[in-house]
Amino acid sequence: MSTQEKVQDPNTEPQSANEEQKQEELKSSDKESVENQADATEGPSLEDRIAALEEELKQEKDQKLRLYADFENHRKRTAKERLELFGSANQELMSVLLPIIDDFKRGLDNLEDKETKEGIALIFNKFENILKQKGLKPMESTVGKEFDVDSMEAITRIPAPSKDLKGKVVDEIEQGFYLGTKILRYARVVVGE
Repeated sequence: MSTQEKVQDPNTEPQSANEEQKQEELKSSDKESVENQADATEGPSLEDRIAALEEELKQEKDQKLRLYADFENHRKRTAKERLELFGSANQELMSVLLPIIDDFKRGLDNLEDKETKEGIALIFNKFENILKQKGLKPMESTVGKEFDVDSMEAITRIPAPSKDLKGKVVDEIEQGFYLGTKILRYARVVVGE
């Protein structure tokens, strides 16, 4: 149709204007429905979702780190307990053998036959070396040292033979022993007053 025909025919112009208006309404309603659908499917904004996911990731990392730390603490604790168990596993046996060591020493001190004394000394040294390999160590002699409550047990107190032995060990009745770094038996001593 030409422009002259449009102008001449009054019925055609309102129809085309009416059609144009309907098409515009359809377009705008389509846009609104598409926007409404997009809003409905998105829910929270993209930034909110990212922030929520980052927070969730942070919590998961923190939980994993705590779990790893708990595992490391457990591993270290069990390793320490195992070492302590190995160190003190022979404690009961060693404490039973201590009187035998004392008897050996007393027997060696009272033997007069040189050959017998040498034979028993060899046996005693072998026995003592085996016990040392298992962690048993004798304490140093305490005679003449200051009385120490942490490593000595006072059996009795006697008048000091001289002024310089007051508060010091006069005699050692039984030698003290360590098992590893732990005291197995305190040195039993006589203290001068």
